[in-house]
Amino acid sequence: MGRTSDARERLIEAMNELIWLGSYGSTSVDHICERAEVKKGSFYHYFPGKADLAIAAIDETAGDIFATLDHIYSPTVPPLERIRNEARWGYEHQAEITKRFGRVLGCPLFSLGAEIGTLDEVLCLKVKEILDKHLHYYESALRDAQREKLIAPGPVAPVARRLLAYAEGMLTQARIHNDLSYVKEIEQGFSAMLDILALRKKA
Repeated sequence: MGRTSDARERLIEAMNELIWLGSYGSTSVDHICERAEVKKGSFYHYFPGKADLAIAAIDETAGDIFATLDHIYSPTVPPLERIRNEARWGYEHQAEITKRFGRVLGCPLFSLGAEIGTLDEVLCLKVKEILDKHLHYYESALRDAQREKLIAPGPVAPVARRLLAYAEGMLTQARIHNDLSYVKEIEQGFSAMLDILALRKKA
C-alpha cells in the first residue's frame, strides 16, 4: 500500500501559521503551498479555494482550543476560578507560541475577523460562530456563580461579552507591542470585573 498523504494537514497548519504571522489578505495560495511543501494541484484537490482552507483551519484550531476549555470549565472547578484559570492558560499558551515564532502573535481569530469582517461573509460567519461558542463558557461559569450566590443576579450575556472583549483587546495590544505582559494582565482584569459583581451582591 502507498503512504497516506498528510498534505491536507500540512496545508491547514501552513494556513494557520501564515494568518497568525501575517494576514489573510497577504496570504496567497502560492504562499500556502510553498510553506506546506505541497503542490498547487494537491491544494485544489482538497480545497476549492483559500477561504475553504481558512474555514478548515479555523475549525481545527477551535477544536483544539475548545477541548482545552472543556477541561478548564469543568463543573468540578469553582465557577469563578474557571474564568481565572482560562486567563492563566491563555498566558502560558501565548508564551509557548512566542517562544516558537519569536514574537507575540495574539489571537489569530480576532485578527482575522477584524480584517475580513466586511469582505467575506461566509468566513466572517465562521469567525462569529467560534467567538459565540467561546462566550458560552463564560456564560455557563457566571450562571453557576449566580446559583452559588457568589455574584449578583442579572443577565450574564453582557458580562461574558465584556470579558471576551477585554481579553481580545489585551491580546491585540500584546501583538501590537510584542509584549506578553499585556496577556499576563488579563487574569488581573478578569478578577477586577468579577470582584465588582461580588461587591454588588454584598451591597
